[in-house]
Amino acid sequence: MPRKPFTLGGEFPAPTYEQWRQQVETDLKGAPFEKKLLTHTYEGITIQPLYTERDWPASKDPAGFPGVDPFTRGSQPLGTARGWDIRQEQAHPSAAENNRAIRTDLEKGATSVRIRMDDAVRLGLFDAAAERVGVGGMILAMVDDLETALEGVDLDQTRVGLDAGAAFLPAAAMLDEVWTRRGVAAAQGAFNADPLGTLAETGRLPYSIEAGLAQLADLASWTAAHRPGTTSVQVGTTPYHHAGATATQDLAFSMATGVTYLRELLEGGMDVDTACGQIVFNYSVGCNFFLAIAKLRAARRLWARIAEACGASESARGMRMHSMASRRVLTERDPWVNMLRVTVCTAAGAIGGAQAISAAPFDLAIGPPDDFSRRLARNTQVILAEESHLGRVVDPAGGSWYVEKLTDQLAEAGWKMFQQIEERGGMVKSLVDGWAAEQIHEAFAQRLQNLRRRRDPITGVSEYPNIKEKPVVRKPADLVSLRRSLQERLVTRRLEKPEPVAFAHEAEEHTRGGERMAAAVEMARAGWPLPDMLAQLAANSEPLMIERLQAHPFSEPFEALRRASDEALERHGRRPAVFLANLGPVARHTARANYAQNFFEAGGFEVISTPGFSSPAAAAEAFAGSKAAIAVICSDDKLYQEQAAETAGALKAAGARTVVLAGNPGDNRESWQQAGIDRFIHIGSDVLEILRALLEQEGVLQ
Repeated sequence: MPRKPFTLGGEFPAPTYEQWRQQVETDLKGAPFEKKLLTHTYEGITIQPLYTERDWPASKDPAGFPGVDPFTRGSQPLGTARGWDIRQEQAHPSAAENNRAIRTDLEKGATSVRIRMDDAVRLGLFDAAAERVGVGGMILAMVDDLETALEGVDLDQTRVGLDAGAAFLPAAAMLDEVWTRRGVAAAQGAFNADPLGTLAETGRLPYSIEAGLAQLADLASWTAAHRPGTTSVQVGTTPYHHAGATATQDLAFSMATGVTYLRELLEGGMDVDTACGQIVFNYSVGCNFFLAIAKLRAARRLWARIAEACGASESARGMRMHSMASRRVLTERDPWVNMLRVTVCTAAGAIGGAQAISAAPFDLAIGPPDDFSRRLARNTQVILAEESHLGRVVDPAGGSWYVEKLTDQLAEAGWKMFQQIEERGGMVKSLVDGWAAEQIHEAFAQRLQNLRRRRDPITGVSEYPNIKEKPVVRKPADLVSLRRSLQERLVTRRLEKPEPVAFAHEAEEHTRGGERMAAAVEMARAGWPLPDMLAQLAANSEPLMIERLQAHPFSEPFEALRRASDEALERHGRRPAVFLANLGPVARHTARANYAQNFFEAGGFEVISTPGFSSPAAAAEAFAGSKAAIAVICSDDKLYQEQAAETAGALKAAGARTVVLAGNPGDNRESWQQAGIDRFIHIGSDVLEILRALLEQEGVLQ
């Protein structure tokens, strides 16, 4: 007897959107649908509570297929099903320490490596900025440093990426020399020249922007001819993202930067398909999961449109993409939560179709990551790819009405802003004249208000903090010894007087045929130190300086208060304290007592919790013995009407310098203030302003 097929919901008629909406409005009992169920993003996009085929008609298949125009669903035909490159970033000041970490990572699951250089290299101020040597990355002075970092690494099979800021060309020459010494013919790498990204991040280039772009084009020309398995150019939006840019701004700035670089390559005589193949886009993604996925999908769609307009063939329009876990969402406090944040960022990168992903160690905001944190970062990617099977699905988000619609909205908004940048003269002008920074500042101001009020909570920092948590400590690198060794090596090398090499100067400043890179390769082979090579590159060119984009980690304002509290504890043996004057039984005060404890611990206050007091006098008596200067009245609205004013007076009489009430006073504000209540804390309060004011009052902040 044939078995009757079971269809889930098949016996029920499918409701229409109108029927669903009518039922929802009935359940809301008069509350406005738009206020209760719509969410507004910083990009100006309204998120609906329900998406259906009416929002994205799948029958027309407007997103296409992976690997073909418009590349929304992936740059390769198999999309995510081919897996992705697990690329771990190394940024320890010591080349030897980086080597140990690189070899371990590659043995335990990573498939490529990215080495970030220190601030002295990235700024191009090597000898003039000794205090920046070893800060933020690896010390790179000579080829031997890279040789040490990559000792024992199979360079025939391992892709190596560099992040050298303004020194991208001499660093690339040094990596090429390492490949040559090892006899690596088919090298795989990424030189990642990104002068605009460097200028945005550091506020400085040691040469003019014209000279920087000429170096970029020269490097690309040489790379295409001599290292075909390597890319030379990076379009990085991390400086904008960390400064507070929205997803729309990320897209617009990346497209405008990509167009700037593409024009340079084309003007240098490179054909458009080869030029597109030299460019890699690097995006940082945060914890807004679906927004991050949609951003990466929209980026591919926009770049494909630009490449098409420039005459690229369809196969050349697919974007090469690397995604990284955003550092703006990582915290110093309760850093274990960063594991969850990094998992979200990494999953978004994979589902969004990035071909290479870097997962940040959970302790990255504290200091040099240790073996344990690097292991967790690696395994996060391995688990997502192998155990969660994200590496076996062509396009995990494809067909989702919500994701497809959000992708479309972001693409439209990003394209509109990109056109605005082009109309005003391009990305160089928008960065140098401060327009880009103004746009980011305006966008971040809205987010900052929500961070201050905990409408955008930060778990473990502004929400559910643990004032008694045991800090995670990372041993800092011995920069004194590393800097001393560096100076000794530089002096020795310079005394050896490396063989002079002819280099392009004024008359050849704008050469783009690979001559500069060829000269840099000769210099690296002859043993020239990197600062001397960079000095040659910057000769006869005035440095360019702008106001750099200041990074804004979301947790920083609250973590600054926590640091001040720690310093007070170290100086005086105690933190600033608040006393909870809980009125009535537990059922009446516990909700607001918990709220107040969260509120004040976010600022580093020690919260003295108490049982419910039966009277204002009992609360005042207990407060007098607490040694606290701040008292917080916690109970329900009914008990406030009966005892708030009396309790405030009793607390002030017992020595309270400040009396706070947990709750919105409504019409009672004036009368309660007259009774002695100084502040009110409730949902919507400016938490940061109140905590700062009270810490200043306690002498913790100046």
